[in-house]
Amino acid sequence: MIERLIGLLKEKGLKISTAESCTGGMLSALITSVSGSSDVFSYGFVTYSNDAKVKLLGVSEDSLRVWGAVSETVALEMCRGARRASGGDIAVAITGIAGPKSDNTDKPVGLVYIGVSSQAGEVCEKFLFDGSRDEIRQASVNAAISLCIGVIE
Repeated sequence: MIERLIGLLKEKGLKISTAESCTGGMLSALITSVSGSSDVFSYGFVTYSNDAKVKLLGVSEDSLRVWGAVSETVALEMCRGARRASGGDIAVAITGIAGPKSDNTDKPVGLVYIGVSSQAGEVCEKFLFDGSRDEIRQASVNAAISLCIGVIE
């Protein structure tokens, strides 16, 4: 799937950036593992802490307080911030709870929000993945790639 995403980005002449929390840079690493990805990949932000989300991406402290880091609101603010900071055409953000423990809220392990901001608009999807920490993180990356492909096509 990653080759398909990079092919679509090249075909359309688009640059992508990432903003990752629970995946800790896995999506950026996967993108850059493909030869020629430098033509389409501009920035990768790993904003694991709330402080990083605020400082690097401009996520609102109010949004974090009211909705929490794992929310549609914050996912969209993360991808908007990544797109704005990179000056790119499309940005994807992943925020979630990979486990094995919850984040001391009522949100379950496996809850992930993935947002995409592009010239065509914005979309955010909510997922509830099962599995180990690694499986949830990998499922999140796969879902983000799929969502980006859907937005670009």
